Amino acid sequence: MRWPDHAIWWHVYPLGFVGAEREAAAAPEPRLGRITGWLDHLVGLGCNGLALGPVFASETHGYDTVDHYRVDPRLGGEDDLRRLIDEASGRGVRVLLDGVFNHVGRGFVPFADVAAKGDASAYRKWFHADLRTFEGHDRLVTLNHAEPEVADYVTDVMTHWLERGIDGWRLDAAYAVPPDFWRTVTDRVRARFPDAWLVGEVIHGDYAGVVKQAGFDSVTQYELWKAIWSSLNDRNFFELAHALDRHNGMLATFAPQTFIGNHDVTRIATRLTERRDLAHALVILMTVGGVPSIYAGDEFAFEGVKEDREGGDDAIRPPFPARPGEVPGHGGVHHRLHQDLIGVRRRHPWLVRARSTAATLTNTAFSYTVESGPERLGVVLNAGEEPAKVSLPDAGWTCVAGDAAFSRDGAVVPPSGWAIAEP
Repeated sequence: MRWPDHAIWWHVYPLGFVGAEREAAAAPEPRLGRITGWLDHLVGLGCNGLALGPVFASETHGYDTVDHYRVDPRLGGEDDLRRLIDEASGRGVRVLLDGVFNHVGRGFVPFADVAAKGDASAYRKWFHADLRTFEGHDRLVTLNHAEPEVADYVTDVMTHWLERGIDGWRLDAAYAVPPDFWRTVTDRVRARFPDAWLVGEVIHGDYAGVVKQAGFDSVTQYELWKAIWSSLNDRNFFELAHALDRHNGMLATFAPQTFIGNHDVTRIATRLTERRDLAHALVILMTVGGVPSIYAGDEFAFEGVKEDREGGDDAIRPPFPARPGEVPGHGGVHHRLHQDLIGVRRRHPWLVRARSTAATLTNTAFSYTVESGPERLGVVLNAGEEPAKVSLPDAGWTCVAGDAAFSRDGAVVPPSGWAIAEP
């Protein structure tokens, strides 16, 4: 197994986490140390990866990058980032950076040159003839990925930071970039850093095809994310079972990056209609195949709605206190549940490639096994208000987490209950 197969990420949106100003600042403010102060929390949770949102100089929210070689002054300088990387490495924690290479902010030096000089600019071919923007965002100018110099630039940025100790890249809006562009870049990056983990942001479509064509290790598994909360809200485990069948197909070629929360979606504690279903969602995330991530704050059941407006991300990207112990919910039931379920995952590292097989499937009750080679676990879920009797393959099942009365070929699960068992 490669190191990414053992990774469980703790995902942080840095500008929000440290309480940075909304607009770019000129004077550096070394705030990245605030994240360093949470590394022990990350490890105590059971994670071993720090997935950082944008850290490069930008105009506002980080996804309007103006300089990929410079740390955003609102976070500090390069020394502050390298110190965070070193502190993480000293704890055995891998670091992932967020690369925004589909589009740039209007202050990006090559675009500013085009804006000033027009066709006379040496960077004119870096952008489309119509200077198109990304998904209607006027401040986000799309790069021309047919231009070889753009591929050279992106390759150089990625290798620049890999040389400085990071372990991989999340590639923002990867779905909007031609796969052959990515293949040009990823092949060159891997020639120098074969162990780097490259995950593309892909919302829907042929995930396995994108991975193969683009040369990614993984993509974001939005299909499963949606099926988890939607099946629980609708009391329709059939949707989840269908998504897991598709998920099995992906696992034949790659391990998807799985999640129930990230910096772009409404918090899972808000998305779910019933708060008691938070445990079910986390059980699913931690027992199915893939490379899981926890969005910082979800372990405390943070709430927040993403809205389609200016500042609509603020509620899901809040500032954090300097010390974990100052957060409401620290050491509470949901925090401890994360530790327990991540612990189960840690004791069964083969889950990264495990396929799931449904045993009992109704609207409100679902039991399944997850298997990889000779290894196997049984998972039972009851979203109903009455006890549910579910089946499992014949084995001497022993409960290792949760609460259910197991027999040789199934279990009785309490109302709103769940459990994980070993044969």
